Formats: sequence, C-alpha cells, structure tokens
Amino acid sequence: MSRTLARVLSVVFHPLLLPTYLFAFLFYYLPAPVLSLPVKARWMVLSLIFFTTFIIPGLGAYTMVRSGQVDSLEMERREQRSLPLLFTGVCYAVTAYLLHSGNAFDRLFFVIMVILATSVFLTFTISLFWKISAHSVGMGGALGLLLVLSRLSADTYMVPPLAVAIFIAGAVLSARLSLHVHTPAQVYAGFGSGLLLALAAAGLAL
Repeated sequence: MSRTLARVLSVVFHPLLLPTYLFAFLFYYLPAPVLSLPVKARWMVLSLIFFTTFIIPGLGAYTMVRSGQVDSLEMERREQRSLPLLFTGVCYAVTAYLLHSGNAFDRLFFVIMVILATSVFLTFTISLFWKISAHSVGMGGALGLLLVLSRLSADTYMVPPLAVAIFIAGAVLSARLSLHVHTPAQVYAGFGSGLLLALAAAGLAL
C-alpha cells in the first residue's frame, strides 16, 4: 500500500469520525420503525454528535499542539497520547450523558455512546503502558456495534454494510502497518479489544 493511500485512509477513518459514521448509519440505513426519533430531527442529533465527538476533541488536540504539550496531531509518541485521549474520553462521556438526559432519544443511542466512550478510556489506560492502535480499537468497536445492530434489526439486510465494514477495517489496519506507526501486535490487539468490548458491552446492555 502506498503511503499516500495509507495516510488518506488514516484521515478519512480517523477514530474521532467513527461516532458520526456510526450514527449516520443508524439514522439513515436502519428502517424507521427501529427508532422512535423522528426522521426530521435526526440531522440535529447527528450534528450534535459530530460537534461533541469530533470538533471539540479536535480543537482540544490542536490546542495541545499549539501549547507544546503534544508534538503533532499524529501523536506518534506514546507518552503524548494520554492527555488527548483522556480529553476525548470526557467529551464522549458528556455526549453519552446528553443522549441519556434527553427523553426523545432512544436508549440505543446512549448505549452506543457509552461503548464508544469506554473504548476511548480503554485506549487511554493501555496507552499509559503500551502504544496500542487507536484506529484499530475504533474499527474493531465499529464492526462489533454493526454486528449488534444486525441482531437487533433482523429484518434489515445487513450483509452489504458488514462486508463493507470488514473491508474498510482491513484497509485501515493495513494502512497503519504501512505507515510503520504501529507494530502488528499493537494493531491486532487494538482491533480485537475494540471488537470484544463492543460485543460484550452491547450484549449486557441491550
């Protein structure tokens, strides 16, 4: 894989963008009866999720770079990943709280956001000792959540999105290896932990 393609994949499927992708799939692919949230209101919820899980964490990371706390947005050094991951985890937890406090929101939204927040805190904890791949944790978690959604919505044809998700996950993991930012163990451990966390947590909560 070329470095250019690997970088594009790493940016397009950055972990901070995965909540937006997941909720967009949830809102606009699953049949309307699965969700109680009106179709006309879904773009507002999606905008909230994009703002609290991408814009705010992204601005936080940029501020850390400008202040010298982090060398770059890539955060290649394990020692510099802790603060951005912790801040991101807090943003995700606040988003989960907002989805929980709104009476109009489905419980499913809250559960998914809690799982995503937990995956970030898991990555933060492991990164204190070992440089696990956040991209891989995110892709594993996303695939796990899609598998759970396929079980909850048995009438929805989930084979195409699952096939696409598996293909994208493989491409992103290959991209991280091609860029030499992680070892195979860090990539595979990240994917496996994200997948197992999503399946286990969703199985207990739903």
